[in-house]
Amino acid sequence: MTTYNVAVLGATGAVGQELISILLERGFPIKSLKALASARSAGRVLEIGEERLVVEEVAPESFIGIDLAFFMAGASVSRQFAQVAQDKGVVVIDNSSAFRMDPEVPLVVPEVNSDDLSWHRGLIANPNCSTTIAVMALAPLHWRAGLKRVVVSTYQAVSGIGAAAIDDLHQQVVQYIQKQPITASMFPSPSAAKHYQMLFNLIPHIDVFDEGGYTKEEWKMVRETQKILHDDTMQITATTVRVPVFRSHSESINVELHKELTLDDARRALKEAPGVKVYDNPSRQEYPMPLCTTDDDLVWVGRIREDFTVPFGLNLWVVGDQIRKGAALNSVQIAEELVKRNLV
Repeated sequence: MTTYNVAVLGATGAVGQELISILLERGFPIKSLKALASARSAGRVLEIGEERLVVEEVAPESFIGIDLAFFMAGASVSRQFAQVAQDKGVVVIDNSSAFRMDPEVPLVVPEVNSDDLSWHRGLIANPNCSTTIAVMALAPLHWRAGLKRVVVSTYQAVSGIGAAAIDDLHQQVVQYIQKQPITASMFPSPSAAKHYQMLFNLIPHIDVFDEGGYTKEEWKMVRETQKILHDDTMQITATTVRVPVFRSHSESINVELHKELTLDDARRALKEAPGVKVYDNPSRQEYPMPLCTTDDDLVWVGRIREDFTVPFGLNLWVVGDQIRKGAALNSVQIAEELVKRNLV
């Protein structure tokens, strides 16, 4: 079996550590594994499973001899080092937003559009976590009846910001229990001009506001979904909301199809889709929730029902662990597909 020299940039973050764990648990064919991060994390020891990795400061020479690199840091870091790595013959799988809409870079969810990997030029983009979760449910419907219009409202866990956001929400819980003043320093984002309490609250503000009063997160869902499903004519609108949940994003999705798809056919399409679990029995109070899906690799779909206000309309409730399928697992699955297709 061919084995690969692998590097993980952003190895100390929540997604980076999750990715290393998934590589090990799925038995990815690793010859060597290098953990990379910024200077402030250099020397830190990561103990993941039976692996003990000493973190190195990333530098151009870090990619010499590397076959495959996972970039799990931010867009600015990816822009700085992606071409450097590619020039050394490395295939880069990038989890940031830096290259997702570049027409020369495939944007891939393996269960949906793995054939796009065939034209990669050394760089593959991993979609936004909310987009990935949504397209897992949307693609099976699109393939059978065509998506005319999609309306998405997301309920996004705080871990989408990072480990510090989990700690901040936990601190607010402790402060509430101890009857202390609740401090706010993380939400809607650490760099925001104002901060709001997350506990017992919802914040309709993820990423920065952009054109038309929509946030960048909302535009990501629109444009990335169109790119992944190869349909720029698809009408998509989104509202993204941060909720006081530690892990797993939930999404209310309303679709209008081009032709009729019965509820039975819709359920069958979703049940047959790889990576999707239909959990839909309201009479027994069975429907997807963040507590069901945390640490799970599948995207769960429930509350499947007709939208009686439009022809060929359906409503879905979709939930997935955004750290796993939304980010780390999807990146590993891309790598597995590259290996399977002899593309690395």
